[in-house]
Amino acid sequence: MLRAYALAGCFVATVLAGDTPPMADFKPWSARAAGAYLDYRLAWWIDWPHAARDHDTFCVSCHTVVPYVIARTNLRGRRLEDVPSSLEETILESVTKRVQMWEVVDPFYSGVHTRESRGTEAVLNALILVAYDHPSGSLSSRTRLALDHMWAEQLRTGADAGAWPWLQFKLAPWEGDSEYYGATLAAIAVGSAPNSYRSSAEIQGRMELLREYLLRDYRSQILMDRIMLLWASSKLPELLTPAEQSAIIQETLGTQQSDGGFSLSSFVGAWQRQDHTSLDNRSDGYATGLVTFVLQESGVPRDQPQLRRGLAWLMKNQDREGRWFAYSLNKERNLYSNVGRFMSDAATAYAMLALERASR
Repeated sequence: MLRAYALAGCFVATVLAGDTPPMADFKPWSARAAGAYLDYRLAWWIDWPHAARDHDTFCVSCHTVVPYVIARTNLRGRRLEDVPSSLEETILESVTKRVQMWEVVDPFYSGVHTRESRGTEAVLNALILVAYDHPSGSLSSRTRLALDHMWAEQLRTGADAGAWPWLQFKLAPWEGDSEYYGATLAAIAVGSAPNSYRSSAEIQGRMELLREYLLRDYRSQILMDRIMLLWASSKLPELLTPAEQSAIIQETLGTQQSDGGFSLSSFVGAWQRQDHTSLDNRSDGYATGLVTFVLQESGVPRDQPQLRRGLAWLMKNQDREGRWFAYSLNKERNLYSNVGRFMSDAATAYAMLALERASR
């Protein structure tokens, strides 16, 4: 853990001096504390033995690494320095090595999960590297290679044609019944790439398969996955019509709780915890942060009353550690344990994105 303690604080050191100024009639929140929490958690993850993989690489987790990267890259030039931090360089080094050694490195998980692991990692690697290339308006050779690997893992036939094999560990919201979730991440990755790549002839067949898969039965997907589709459609407008976007937005807003927040338990249908405890139906930072961020990305104005209430909930509910709490869909966990913090890792990244987006 020495490395983690040494690296933690990179985010706090690069945040602009002082905390975020409050929006009108909103309580101030601390970007400094949120950034320090995210940095500490990423540094811990990098050093955690269970995250280690072969060739001195580590797993790019859906709950800690990916939200961190999305927050970091989306906030570039606002709360952060113009170049990746040392923690980000560590991520990029690991992902690049695995992309360049794709035929040599072991999958994150082997045996019955080998194919699922390859599909999942291929999407996440592409998402991460596209995010870092996005500000330049062009794709690096390593990102193009990652996208090539992603398309190579896409299913071409069968009921799930257009999707990717995805890890199925019965762990919602990322590794449960999650092929659809993975496909939305692939769409976000491609939608974040330059238009010259999105419109290139070489990927149009693959793109069409992806579009067909996402739209085939999207109305039957859990609300969580339709919110992710809404996010993807903000980058690939051809995915949904304005009326279809509006329908998802209205259904999502219909789940808002009396305190202004949203609860992830409202978005996952009949999902049941493995330990048979009841889902926590309190408002949480993951659902509220993701929803308020995606609504803004989808063009909902900040002064829309329900969006303002969601943002106000985030303003009021940052913990003194800098994080926003979110609760496991899979087990009743100690929120102060390292594993129990995974949901809060993602929650903090999305809450920070939503609040920063609202302050523009």
